[in-house]
Amino acid sequence: MTKKYFGTDGIRGRVGEFPITPDFMLKLGWAAGMAFRSMGACRILVGKDTRISGYMFESALEAGLSAAGADVMLLGPMPTPAIAYLTRTFHAEAGIVISASHNPHDDNGIKFFSGQGTKLPDEIEHMIEELLDAPMTVVESSKLGKVSRINDASGRYIEFCKSSVPTSTNFAGLKVVIDCAHGATYKVAPSVFKELGAEVTVLSAQPNGLNINDNCGSTHMGQLQAAVLAEHADLGIAFDGDGDRVLMVDHTGTIVDGDDLLFIIARDLHERNKLQGGVVGTLMSNLGLELALADLGIPFVRANVGDRYVIAELLERNWVVGGENSGHVVCFQHTTTGDAIIAALQVLLALRRREESLAQARQALRKCPQVLLNVRFSGGENPIEHPAIKEACERVTVAMAGRGRVLLRKSGTEPLVRVMVEGDDETQVRGYAEELAKLVTEVCA
Repeated sequence: MTKKYFGTDGIRGRVGEFPITPDFMLKLGWAAGMAFRSMGACRILVGKDTRISGYMFESALEAGLSAAGADVMLLGPMPTPAIAYLTRTFHAEAGIVISASHNPHDDNGIKFFSGQGTKLPDEIEHMIEELLDAPMTVVESSKLGKVSRINDASGRYIEFCKSSVPTSTNFAGLKVVIDCAHGATYKVAPSVFKELGAEVTVLSAQPNGLNINDNCGSTHMGQLQAAVLAEHADLGIAFDGDGDRVLMVDHTGTIVDGDDLLFIIARDLHERNKLQGGVVGTLMSNLGLELALADLGIPFVRANVGDRYVIAELLERNWVVGGENSGHVVCFQHTTTGDAIIAALQVLLALRRREESLAQARQALRKCPQVLLNVRFSGGENPIEHPAIKEACERVTVAMAGRGRVLLRKSGTEPLVRVMVEGDDETQVRGYAEELAKLVTEVCA
């Protein structure tokens, strides 16, 4: 069944435009409360990132959940993976995250976690959608849901992150710069790395509701690159607005993306005989990652783009490590979803075990030139299915004669077509990518 509201990563859009409106959030809270309450007693955690509209939507969801008879526990601003973790530890029926991740402040959205800290099963999303189209009711007053606040949520999550490394871990002597994107990691991330002994310089940790992801964090790496060089730091760590993506910068100022981080973590686990199977990447993962893992004898498979698809593939294969080049990295040996802080800690541990710098570690992965261009479009026909675009993609693929690949896909979170071309000749790759992007623009005009 096609979903009416839920996309690949929950429900997301521009604040004030349907469905990201207070009245819809009221109804969504009620529908979610009714769906989960139908399975028995119901307690739901609600957390958010730092964008200003989170207060408005938190109140609307709270009212809807209470009207359905669901008890609500408010977490305040917390990273998305923290809400997954706390949903499990509080034995709640579900967790709700109010966040638009790496998007600007005037977007927002809703993500759900099951009681196991995983993405919601499709059948529950369908149940919520059916209830959204039903008349809203209110339980009798004696059965209204109660609302409370978890005051020690940050401390609980900080200790959980620290528990993902051996108790003997001490990052003394390591100088790091952390960019919190004025987002949900602004309190917890600096504490985790400082408490583990690192010397920490913190950037973009003064959220005002409007500056989340604004020229900072994992989507805008320039500030971090400059700070790493200015501070003569060993490395830099960039989070996105909700704390489920991480990218790094080595001491030379070079960006280290999710493919690099995934390789460093997987190689470390492999060398310690703890990898358990292989690695899951996506259709966007660089061919160099696949080849580098193959050299180590590590199996590699590609899932569709989106962390939910990576997670589904990991679960099906009973593997523990997967991720995307955008910085979603999943370490199932520690948690149930992509967690930027925990992934960063695993990279730092791997570097310590090998006694090498991040710059040295990333050199073991030789990437093929890859060009990714975004083309904005507005509704209507799916441009990827247009005959002229299909023909052009086939022509470019044939022209690269097995030395590259072409991938066009619609973003699951924004009205964009992503045009990716990868091959062994950078000039050729860029030319083909620009040619295809221009064609998509013309078709969308």
